[in-house]
Amino acid sequence: MRPQVRRLCLLLFLLWVLGEPMENSDFYLAGDFLLGGLFTLHANMKSTSHVDNLQVPTCRKFTMKVLGYNLMQAMRFAVEEINNRSSLLPGVRLGYEIVDICYMFNNIQPVLYLLAQEDYFLPILRNYDRYVPRVVAIIGPDNSEAAKTVANFLSMLLLPHVSYSAITEELRDKARYPASLRSVPSATHHIEAMVQLMLHFRWNWIVVLTSNDDYGRENSQLLTQRLSRGGDICVAFQEVLPAPARAPRLDAVLDKLRRSTARVVVVFSPEVALHDFFRAVLRARLTGAVWIASESWAIDPELHGLDGLRRCGTFLGVTIRGVPVPGFSEFRAGRAGRPGPPPSPPSPPDPRRRGTCNQECDTCPWKTASYGDLLTLSGERVVFSVYAAVYAVAHALHRLLGCNGTACAPGPVRPWQLLRELWDVNFTLLNSQIFFDQQGDMPLYLDIIQWQWDLSQNPFKSVALYSPRQRQLVPIGNVSWHTGDNSVPVSMCSKSCLPGQKKKAIGLHPCCFECHDCPPGTFYNQTADEFDCQPCPSTMWSHGNTASCFRRRLAFLQWHEASTIIVAVLAALGFFSTLAILVVFWRHFRTPMVRSAGGPMCFVMLAPLLLAFGMVPVYVGPPTVFTCLWRQAFFTLCFTVCISCVAVRSFQIVCIFQMASRLPRAYGLWVRCHGAYVSVAFMTAIKAALVAGNMLAAPTVDPTSHTDPDDPSVTIVSCHPNYRLGLLLNTSMDVLLSVAGFSFAYMGKGLPMSYNEAKFITFCMAFSFTTSVSLCTFMAVHNGVLVTILDLLVTVLNFLAISLGYFGPKCYLILFYPERNTPAYFNSMIQDYTMRMD
Repeated sequence: MRPQVRRLCLLLFLLWVLGEPMENSDFYLAGDFLLGGLFTLHANMKSTSHVDNLQVPTCRKFTMKVLGYNLMQAMRFAVEEINNRSSLLPGVRLGYEIVDICYMFNNIQPVLYLLAQEDYFLPILRNYDRYVPRVVAIIGPDNSEAAKTVANFLSMLLLPHVSYSAITEELRDKARYPASLRSVPSATHHIEAMVQLMLHFRWNWIVVLTSNDDYGRENSQLLTQRLSRGGDICVAFQEVLPAPARAPRLDAVLDKLRRSTARVVVVFSPEVALHDFFRAVLRARLTGAVWIASESWAIDPELHGLDGLRRCGTFLGVTIRGVPVPGFSEFRAGRAGRPGPPPSPPSPPDPRRRGTCNQECDTCPWKTASYGDLLTLSGERVVFSVYAAVYAVAHALHRLLGCNGTACAPGPVRPWQLLRELWDVNFTLLNSQIFFDQQGDMPLYLDIIQWQWDLSQNPFKSVALYSPRQRQLVPIGNVSWHTGDNSVPVSMCSKSCLPGQKKKAIGLHPCCFECHDCPPGTFYNQTADEFDCQPCPSTMWSHGNTASCFRRRLAFLQWHEASTIIVAVLAALGFFSTLAILVVFWRHFRTPMVRSAGGPMCFVMLAPLLLAFGMVPVYVGPPTVFTCLWRQAFFTLCFTVCISCVAVRSFQIVCIFQMASRLPRAYGLWVRCHGAYVSVAFMTAIKAALVAGNMLAAPTVDPTSHTDPDDPSVTIVSCHPNYRLGLLLNTSMDVLLSVAGFSFAYMGKGLPMSYNEAKFITFCMAFSFTTSVSLCTFMAVHNGVLVTILDLLVTVLNFLAISLGYFGPKCYLILFYPERNTPAYFNSMIQDYTMRMD
């Protein structure tokens, strides 16, 4: 059975492939050289690449669009390579028709021609499900505007359309263009690669130049939208490149570039509009800039060859990643597959001789040879996109026709069926995974390239790699900068602030700012707000001009502090002295000295003193609920018991000697009802009520913390907020008891010597009064850890005053003057007092 013939059509953006007149040449060829030209490989031509029935105009003087010629040869190479393979589409030969769409002026006529059937008739049908056009798929064109025009026609028939270079975002709209796919990433990824490149080199002040067409407007709008999301890069100004005829307007743009502080220029424009622009840049002697090229001119060899362009600065660009295609360079030269030694370079044809230029350029090989170096220098970046597009269609055909290792099933190939298979292709080609994502794009890698003029075989050096899947830029090489010391050029409206400095915007651009130090208690967090300092958390602090906070130092009594050691020594002295007094009083309990001091009431005083001295460590260390309870309840109750006993004892002595005879009934009631103990219990109950009320009024029993007003980096850890109020109330009551005890002691200054304790009680009460008033005064004006230290010190000193000031003299008499601790001695003292009173 005769093998089937399938045709693929390549709508190449060859921009006057053979159209513009070339200087110093003898021939001219019209720009529609390949328009409608039919290049078909028939089934019986498996072993040759020659084409019959080729009708083309006469070869004359012509120029060649180098990249367009490269892409045309890439399409031919892929088709012939597939036809020579036995594993892909066995028994089926692919044919092709190549059309020059002349940039954007002639793309509708070729599309209608390709949609027609073999009889050049395109019927108008209600349903095209069973319609089979003359071609099975269309590859190209590369221009976005032309691609959209073509896609509008092809989508009606769902004829597969694979563009190899049109990156417009509109083609991702599958509701409008369901049949359009691409073998390149979309414009969004090209823009993202540019932005990440600028962020990598910390360029935040740029100029954007665009062409006055859909390509320039769409890409500049995408860049603006991307920059508005990040806010890290600002556009100093944006201008539309004027037509070459408008010289004054072009001069104004160049003057604006010269006066701008931005040194990075992003250019979105087809390459044809940039030759005159860069010539004007050279005439204006604009140097020292970084030019970032869009994919339309990033690897254009003709623009690269412009004399003196290297003086303009550093050129970077975004383009498809180069994948070498084995055998393509030889094929492009026009001698692939021909046996024998390579022929000698041909001479230019006689201008009087009318010949034809076929696919191999047999008549005019000198033309391809003259452009061979440029074709090599341009690399094979977009070439692989064309190559991959042809292979993707071939794999889809292979699946649709149910091909095995030897043959394919015959049958018509309807466009919508092939399109369905094309969406699902997934294969490896030259170590690259070929498939289409959900938007119909091949997520191939992008290259960041730098233009070089020193190496003749590598004018476009890869310096970074961008992955569309990961949306990440990975540097892979060093950039050679135009600066004298090869340092990265600076393009910033304002230099970056130092760590700990906030930005203050100047004008409308967020990239233009002044730097101000963050005040103490704040820090600079770029991810939160670049223009304001963030307050430190409540438990942290900063000294200002910093990008971080540190934890506040917790202030509480610690054992290694000198104040704590002093108080601990005093507490130990008090504890052991009180314990000694307790032992002495216990052994001499029935002696007159102990009984005159209060008898059993002495132990009521000594027991709380001993416990209070032993519980001093609860003041040391961070406060807890337990230690706060002991501080606020236990110590103040112990002190109240002691001072109440002293006051009651002073009152009781006065009653015995001065009021018993005057108020015998009241005195008898006092004795019978144990008035001394009742009074002590009553005053202790009042104190307990004050303590309980203060604790119940507190919002929480947990310790709290507050900032030291003298040093904000310190956090004072204390008991609940009512601690100071409760301490003031407790101290106030102790002051009143001290005054009462002092008064009663003063009233008994004339009593017998053995019972005259006025000077001892006066000392104790005066000391307690003085320290309590000092503590209240200090607490009223200060709020810090010193309050805790002073509170503990006053408590220990008051206990020492009672222990040593009240009980100390009595122990001294008991131990060193035992003759005064006898009933006879006390009776003689009472008789002397009675005789004096009479």
